[in-house]
Amino acid sequence: MISFRQTLALKAVVVMICCLPLGLLAQSDTTAINTMSENDSAQTIYPLIFYKIKKSGSTASASVVPGTSIRHTPVMSFPAGLAGQLPGLKINQTNGQPLNEGISMLLRGRSPLVLIDGIPRSITEIGIEEIESVTVLKDAVALAMLGVRGAGGAISVVTKKGAPMKSEINFSGQWGTQQPTQNLIGNPLDAYQYALLYNEALKNDGLSVANNGFSDAAIQAYKDGSDPYLYPNVNWRDEVTRKSAPVARYNINARGGNEFFKYFVNLEHFNQDGFFKTDNSNNYSTNAGAKGYFVRSNVDVKITDRLDGGIYIMGRIMDLNAPGSDGANNIFQAILNTPASAYPIRNPNGSFGGSSRFQNNILGQSQYSGYFIGHTRTVLTDFYLRRDLDDVLPGLWAKARVSFFSDMRENYTRSKTFAVFQIMNNDANTPVYGQYGTNSEQGNSNAVSFQNRSNFQEFSIGYSRNKGLHDLDLLLLANRDNLIAGSNLKLTVQGISAHASYMYDKRFIAEFAGAYNGANRYPSDGGFKYGLFPSIGLGWNLHNESFLKNKNWLNELKVHGSYGMSGLDNGSYFTYIQSYNNAPTTYFGTSATSTTTIAESFLANPNITYEKAKMLNIGFDSRFLNNRLSFDVDYYFNKYSDLSIIRGTNSGTLGIAYPNENIGKQHNSGIEAVLGWKETRGKFGYSVAINAAIQQTNLVYNGEPAQIYEWMQRTGHPVGLTYGYVAEGLYQTQAELDSRATTEGYIPQLGDIKFKDLNNDGAINQYDMTIIGSEKPSVLLGANLGLQWSRFDLSTLLVAELNRQVYPSGNSYREFLEGVGQAFEVHLDRWTPANPNASYPRLTTNGGPFNGEFNNAATNSFWLRNGNFLRVRSLELGYSIPASILNRIKLKSTRVFVNGYNLFSLSSKTFNGADPENYRGLYPIQKVVSFGIHVKL
Repeated sequence: MISFRQTLALKAVVVMICCLPLGLLAQSDTTAINTMSENDSAQTIYPLIFYKIKKSGSTASASVVPGTSIRHTPVMSFPAGLAGQLPGLKINQTNGQPLNEGISMLLRGRSPLVLIDGIPRSITEIGIEEIESVTVLKDAVALAMLGVRGAGGAISVVTKKGAPMKSEINFSGQWGTQQPTQNLIGNPLDAYQYALLYNEALKNDGLSVANNGFSDAAIQAYKDGSDPYLYPNVNWRDEVTRKSAPVARYNINARGGNEFFKYFVNLEHFNQDGFFKTDNSNNYSTNAGAKGYFVRSNVDVKITDRLDGGIYIMGRIMDLNAPGSDGANNIFQAILNTPASAYPIRNPNGSFGGSSRFQNNILGQSQYSGYFIGHTRTVLTDFYLRRDLDDVLPGLWAKARVSFFSDMRENYTRSKTFAVFQIMNNDANTPVYGQYGTNSEQGNSNAVSFQNRSNFQEFSIGYSRNKGLHDLDLLLLANRDNLIAGSNLKLTVQGISAHASYMYDKRFIAEFAGAYNGANRYPSDGGFKYGLFPSIGLGWNLHNESFLKNKNWLNELKVHGSYGMSGLDNGSYFTYIQSYNNAPTTYFGTSATSTTTIAESFLANPNITYEKAKMLNIGFDSRFLNNRLSFDVDYYFNKYSDLSIIRGTNSGTLGIAYPNENIGKQHNSGIEAVLGWKETRGKFGYSVAINAAIQQTNLVYNGEPAQIYEWMQRTGHPVGLTYGYVAEGLYQTQAELDSRATTEGYIPQLGDIKFKDLNNDGAINQYDMTIIGSEKPSVLLGANLGLQWSRFDLSTLLVAELNRQVYPSGNSYREFLEGVGQAFEVHLDRWTPANPNASYPRLTTNGGPFNGEFNNAATNSFWLRNGNFLRVRSLELGYSIPASILNRIKLKSTRVFVNGYNLFSLSSKTFNGADPENYRGLYPIQKVVSFGIHVKL
């Protein structure tokens, strides 16, 4: 067991590192942080990750955020609450549909592994209130024990545990209203404006308006609304979506124990409604909502004086609801694709409007095509036994633990079809309808969309000794993780790992860590391929040196560095085995004799292996002025090799796809910094914590074929850049058209985008394509600001991304796609002879000899948009009710609060009001305003 002195130091370090405004809130909000190290040390519970949290005696690069900082985030997936709070961690959310948020995580440019209580897990939806802390592990020392799973970094979630304390019951409730952030680039045009622009585009394409466009009478009818059935003007977004929807969370948990028995029990419910309108005549919901129920029971028992044990159980039930079989995102895409003039909502006889081109009425699609339900059921169970071996050697201990995980989702689809009708007047001007599609009874089907199972076993033995000037921690463990996804064969990752930490006189630190492990999907004896992943870290606590030790202004000053190797198991499903399948029937001779042949399913790669990373990290941590001022900086340089990629020189002449090969090389580097200040004076307190990360990538090798011109090369440039033509404005005069380089396969027109002839050969073709995106490093920023006065507290979290570019395209930005798609306000500022300084090229319907499809639609820099943004991720105002009032009703503490989530965003005007994260027209991200209460009994 670690000493009491170490425990106190651990508590202080964790609180200092966090430096978040919520640390200034009521005592009820900070209890979880203060008791983190009292629950049984992280060392004894989680030997795989304990040394990353013990930052005062470690050289590892790790950042910690307490669970209290994401407690009131109205989401089910906890990573959404981490945006902007941890340096180097980038959270993207491209979708707002409940349980389908499209959340992705990048840690120093790579996808991290998720650990829950030290065990790799594939889930991110857990009860927010059960989270004690979240730690990001970023350097070689912090990741070495993960071995073949560590190259992408890790996000370690520690759940709350019981503590020797009087039983405590907490209840929290949060009720809010969510509204969609803007999810379209500009607003769709009404029918009148659409018709005018469509006719203009036809003329630009050299097509006949009389045969293909809108007549003058039709345009006038769209303008005055005189015949809404023949000439409809429908705002589909307003017709099928609501302005707001409710969201709620309820939680109750109990915590307590004594030296023999400790427990934490949690029950949480989350309910998020969707933005679609529904019809009360349906006896089922067609909205896009989700409900989640989370249960956790963490129990630790002292079985004997030297033997401890624990059982941690987590269960979750999540239900996703969506309209019809098309799904929520398809409905929003239909809104983007369908012009206001396409068809009426309903015809005079009450039937659904439609046409030969638009045979899926959006109202019918959202409310009358049935419904979809996805049931997810998860059970997770951890067991451990820990034996104190002080009777053998003081400071020695051993621990065994096993874990079982089962996750399944079953989908129920209750779909039906409906007919749409188009009015076609006869000579007597009596409505005659043309029918498209048919009405059907509801069809019922169900299927298991995924089913994951895993079992995990680990045995560890450790030694901890603090004697005089020497502090020594040793750890050796062996573990095995068996994963089964659906019908796939078992994936097993197993091996041994070790960690040694030595600190002399609280000044000098040396750490050694490593793993020897591997997975079973590689071509070797027994199917396992193992690798050795060593690391070393050195640190120096300068504040404990005699020349700095008694300086009142200095509390901590540590420099540290680490270097080592990690790996990533990125092998495909037994791709080293050549497999064959039935090929199409082949006919021979004049009698057409047929035979069935076989062909390779894919080209096998017998040399496949795991990816590797050499990781360097140098940093320093500092605390000044009674811990009021803090400043931490890290520099990293990671070399990734043996990346699994498809060779860039592959050719279709082979007749089969090239396999993934371990030939890729990439470098990631950057600087991360955290600056914090916190101070309390009487009843007033405030805090500021700003984190910044500058990230740069470089593609070193990807098997790229030799390029004729150096500007065509990907190698040597940042990863993920956009390649295309360099735009030089719009053609304004015939003289420009005549004098500039010709475009192969297309004759440009006035108002088209003109491209730069990079090789000056007089032709625009593939040899003129180059990098059109910025090569500047990406910058991630986060700021936590907090104020407290008496019983009031105010906190806010700001998130920003700089040097970010996006390429909007498709139905969310281009006009008249497929010849009949929607058009938007941005298209009003299109090029015409009277508007030569337009922000948009001439319009085209993508038809006719001058449609512009091979010119304007080509990937080019004209369409790149500044993707920088600043978002107010959260804003919260709270009030703690005085104890004099609470004592009368036997309550320990009560805090009420009102908060906002995704309240406001600042982004470039070139985005035209679109959400900076969800700009492709998918289900909108929510901004939420809610009221809540937290009661401690």
